[in-house]
Amino acid sequence: MKYLVSGGAVWGVSGAEAANLTALDPAFGADMTGPIALGRLEAARRAAALMAGAPRVPLASLTPEMPVARPGKVLCLGHNYVDHVKEGGYDMPTHPAIFVRISTSLAPAGAPLVRPHVSERFDYEAELMIVIGERGRGIAREKALDHIFGYTIFNDGTLRDYQKRSHQWTPGKNFDRTGAVGPVVTDAGELGLAGALKIGSRLNGATMQDGTTADMMWKVDEIVSLMSEFATLEPGDLIATGTPPGVGNARTPPVYMKPGDVIECEIEGIGVCRNPVVQEG
Repeated sequence: MKYLVSGGAVWGVSGAEAANLTALDPAFGADMTGPIALGRLEAARRAAALMAGAPRVPLASLTPEMPVARPGKVLCLGHNYVDHVKEGGYDMPTHPAIFVRISTSLAPAGAPLVRPHVSERFDYEAELMIVIGERGRGIAREKALDHIFGYTIFNDGTLRDYQKRSHQWTPGKNFDRTGAVGPVVTDAGELGLAGALKIGSRLNGATMQDGTTADMMWKVDEIVSLMSEFATLEPGDLIATGTPPGVGNARTPPVYMKPGDVIECEIEGIGVCRNPVVQEG
């Protein structure tokens, strides 16, 4: 089952290309916290029943919102693809880099991403994002899938000069409305542990990243387990899983997002997260 949030309601997505949608009943609520509270299997059962024979509306007629309006935690994992580590000139990690994004740094798919006045080094990063469905701490890898509701797309927009000012990445990752999430959440019943999905990005139609989640050093089940070592994962929390090679900062010459650009991040089985870029103010 796939879901999209728009107009303060959850919509069920039908069709392989997610071209048409059906409004689900009020039990699904205003965002993905409704389906998550129902549980993945029950939410999928109810959504499928409601969608059977119901009228459809085109996806293009809706404006996506954040899948989870105010996620409690947005945990992010960096340096998870070998070739991305190499292109950045870093030593190969023995443990993933972990950082946090705050809610004001995020925007829904389709909304403008904002390049701040203080930097022109605004980079893109296509990432698979986990949507947590069940609370847990100290989760074993073999139980990780029980705690995942589904997956969406994340563009971890990064101001590279601010990221590289110190070993702490927080400023470069948290400028207002620099990271995009959505539009569609695909439940884990369809994708399992998302172990071999094509993932990539396009800037103004030109392919920039072209990878597969099979190349992740830390897989989805291990990521959930690692994050839950130090944090209690709660329903609606989001976890970003790192980006494949091809980012703009590593290119010669570097390629950064600028006002007027359109950035698209695509993941097999989920869809496309597309955002225009504007200048702050």
